[in-house]
Amino acid sequence: MTEEIIIAGFGGQGVLSMGKILAYSGVMQEMEVSWMPSYGPEMRGGTANVTVILSDKRISSPILHEFDTAIILNQQSMDKFEEQVKPGGTLIYDGNGISHHPTRKDITIFRVDATEEAARMRSIKTFNMIVLGGLLKVKPVVKMENVIEGLKKSLPERHHHLIPMNEKAITRGMEIVNTVEV
Repeated sequence: MTEEIIIAGFGGQGVLSMGKILAYSGVMQEMEVSWMPSYGPEMRGGTANVTVILSDKRISSPILHEFDTAIILNQQSMDKFEEQVKPGGTLIYDGNGISHHPTRKDITIFRVDATEEAARMRSIKTFNMIVLGGLLKVKPVVKMENVIEGLKKSLPERHHHLIPMNEKAITRGMEIVNTVEV
């Protein structure tokens, strides 16, 4: 099993954190893992993406040009990465700010309205965990208990009191993710 994932959006959306949590979760499952961030110098508001590879075999290279799964959080990233999803792959996106929705018929497309749900939950900072929940529902590449361990590893100890809220957001993302018919 090898899953090659790109998560892309604006800096400040938790793109890199989501990737790091996935990577730590894979380590907890004794998988081979690659986590490779890429972001502009402006950080918040600039573009950010991270590739995560989870595998039961050695990973030969962290450099990818196409992906099994793309998680897209803004229009700029949709324009750049939609075509890089492998045929038969998966694209998951948050509809907020997307004006040109994905149109490919050779991939499976899911929408998780995480921005709206985070606002409803009065917890904007859990936006990325709602998206992560959508991913874990449609592609259960790591187990939930390992995601919680990944959260503990990636969050500073002073923020561990937020783990239950993040777990709730992940669960909510699993509940609201929907298939998109193109």
